[in-house]
Amino acid sequence: MLQLRHILICMLLWALPPTAQANDYNLPQLNDSTSATISLQEEYRLGRSWSRILRGQAPMLQDPISYQYLEDLIWRLLPNSQVQDRRVSMFLLDNRGINAFAVPGGVIGVNGGLILTTESEGELASVLAHELAHLSQRHYAQRLEEERKNRPMMLAGMLAGILLAAADTEGGMAVISSTMGASAYQQLAFSRRNEQEADRAGMQTLVASGFDPEAMPSMFARLQRSYRFYGQKPPEFLLTHPVTESRIADSMNRAHQLPKPRNNDSSLEFQLVKARMTVHFNESSRKILEQYQAAHKKNPSMANQYGLLLSAIADGQHQLAESTWQSLPESLKRHPYVQMTRIEQLQSAGQHQQAVALADQLLQLYPGNRPVRMLRANALHRAGQHQQAASAYRSLARDYPEDAEVLYQLSETLGLIDDKLGVHEARIEYFLLTAQFDLALRQIEYAKREKGLTGSDRARLEQREREAKALREEMKQQF
Repeated sequence: MLQLRHILICMLLWALPPTAQANDYNLPQLNDSTSATISLQEEYRLGRSWSRILRGQAPMLQDPISYQYLEDLIWRLLPNSQVQDRRVSMFLLDNRGINAFAVPGGVIGVNGGLILTTESEGELASVLAHELAHLSQRHYAQRLEEERKNRPMMLAGMLAGILLAAADTEGGMAVISSTMGASAYQQLAFSRRNEQEADRAGMQTLVASGFDPEAMPSMFARLQRSYRFYGQKPPEFLLTHPVTESRIADSMNRAHQLPKPRNNDSSLEFQLVKARMTVHFNESSRKILEQYQAAHKKNPSMANQYGLLLSAIADGQHQLAESTWQSLPESLKRHPYVQMTRIEQLQSAGQHQQAVALADQLLQLYPGNRPVRMLRANALHRAGQHQQAASAYRSLARDYPEDAEVLYQLSETLGLIDDKLGVHEARIEYFLLTAQFDLALRQIEYAKREKGLTGSDRARLEQREREAKALREEMKQQF
């Protein structure tokens, strides 16, 4: 963490113009000159580079079910947004702070704590819609247009600020829009006009996607109450992005003028994923189990039944988990998320073969389903079926080449079957995805020393070496 902070402080010192002040910037409206400053393709490449840094420095929440839910929610919103380049990449961070961010190039990040804090799917969607609006209005590019001379370092500073907040495992309160991450340093704050644009465009996306527009002012009000609850000065980057009474009133007035959906209820999927976050971020597995037992006794809703199952698994109460599973209503048992949780339950109880069998059944129902495939690969690994697990991880790596966790697990599994070249190559890809270029190049050297390499093996490694050096140089120029 100290190394990360040193790197980011250096980036920010390079980034900030010496005489900049927080209120000096009066941003222009989006126009054609924005693309002359930085094109969509340049934004995309910059976003991909920054993603590598994020993977290597910020803790990711390894929950394929919750990840899939968020990705589906983003793709529900995205077609109704004004985002032009829809090559999006999503991150779920293992951080209980209330935070979400969108980086130029379609990189969208969500802290697990944001899901934990929202009370409805509409509130969660309003945060994501707001972030998409910052991307669609190209507010970063507008700032770069204002600061042409400093543009590479200024964007580096913005991204560094976001990363510093994302990697803060201490949690703490964060703003609804941490596209403002670097506004911790005040010189990099979005203007009030940018926020108004993002509110307006985000609410339009929200309504077009079938959500209640009043979810956005509801979320603003929740944030404001949170600030008052904590009763302390918020982090610096909140000071330039206040959730004011006037902003809540403006969004409420706008929401009243827009149509409301027929069904305002949160989806069952949202309730299930929120239960997953509640259990994941608990301070004591026994305490959260007792809380869900009490909640279930008072109100045996599907969400409380599911939470009881999850908390029993987390506390290692295998008999209770099994009895809870058996008592679930059939309609809940048939839900894909609950079926996947059954795989997790079987694995926690050491019933790995049964977990593999259930994963195989689910893949017949949901061919190609990413979380099921990941759970199946994990179950195979834990069942000691390392050859089959390696094959499953290889398949996932081909389909999702930017999933660092898959590459890490692939490397570990290949080591168990003594596939030395495979281990090297999986590690090379992992290090490249996490911006650890020197380690990737060192791993290439190790791989080239292995005995029995074919001509095609050497050619492949030499090609990857050239690509790794090119990536390292590109990132030096960008940051």
